[in-house]
Amino acid sequence: MSIQIAIIGAGISGLSCARKLSAAGRRVVVFEKSRGVGGRMATRRTPEGYRFDHGAQYFTVRDDKFAQEVAVWEQLKHVALWNGVIGSLDAGSFSPKENPKARYIGVPAMNSACKHLAEGLDIRLNTRVQPPSFSEDAWHLRDEEGNALGNFDALIVSAPAAQTAELAAEATEIRAAAERAKIDGCWAVMLAFDKPLPLEFDGAFVENSPRSWICRNSSKPGRETTDCWVVHASPGWSQDQIDRSPELVLTPLLEAFWQATGASKVAPLFCAAHRWRYSIPVEPLESHCVEDPAKKAIACGDWCGGPRVEGAYLSGLAAAERLLGWYG
Repeated sequence: MSIQIAIIGAGISGLSCARKLSAAGRRVVVFEKSRGVGGRMATRRTPEGYRFDHGAQYFTVRDDKFAQEVAVWEQLKHVALWNGVIGSLDAGSFSPKENPKARYIGVPAMNSACKHLAEGLDIRLNTRVQPPSFSEDAWHLRDEEGNALGNFDALIVSAPAAQTAELAAEATEIRAAAERAKIDGCWAVMLAFDKPLPLEFDGAFVENSPRSWICRNSSKPGRETTDCWVVHASPGWSQDQIDRSPELVLTPLLEAFWQATGASKVAPLFCAAHRWRYSIPVEPLESHCVEDPAKKAIACGDWCGGPRVEGAYLSGLAAAERLLGWYG
């Protein structure tokens, strides 16, 4: 059966879904509002040449299906193990983790594996889709200027819950599930220094602080030698400050960095804040995807399968398997 499938969102869930459907011989078009694939698996490059993994910091592997995929990525050198010193930080005191988990990062950037998944797919970048309409057993897509993008037999939305609720407004069950989901934001700060800070760790989960994570980004494989750091604010603090400007949150976040690490203050070469408005699913759904069989629509993403890279990947696979089950 020849059907046309639209996928909105080229993060890892949308790409894993598209890859599986394409391998099964289905015709798939992926629409992505950004200029590249990967979503929060992102690495920011500055004009000065600094690079920061300001979204997902790393990923771990638990599931066998994901482990098989990661093994392929590692063989192709799209990912590598990050053997940094990881632990917890409390008032400047660092405690390393015992028996640390294997942590993977993309090389040379966090979205390298996503670029691999995207190879050979029909992906329309820089395309912001209006909420699609459903009539005559088809989904009709237009961009934000009103230009027609095509008619599709099935729709898969791979986006944060709040955006999914808007995009799948005519798929009642999906919209209801997405509206119930709670997603916290995250403020990230990127710092670069001319000399390495005298700190004994490469990554630390911060206790008793508005900050939740501090990472020496330059300790990761494939990153430059300039001493670059990424700081993530805690979900609660981030959500309270989510509508403030980057300039207003930068000063308190930088001050908290010095307080948490106990390092002597030095002027950074580069300092910037980035807001991830939808970052951390507070209570992910137990199911890996949400469906509306009557309208041939499915939603997937880390708010379904779990707030990790692995959960998002498996959510995309589940969506593809569900759709293939409909059409045989």
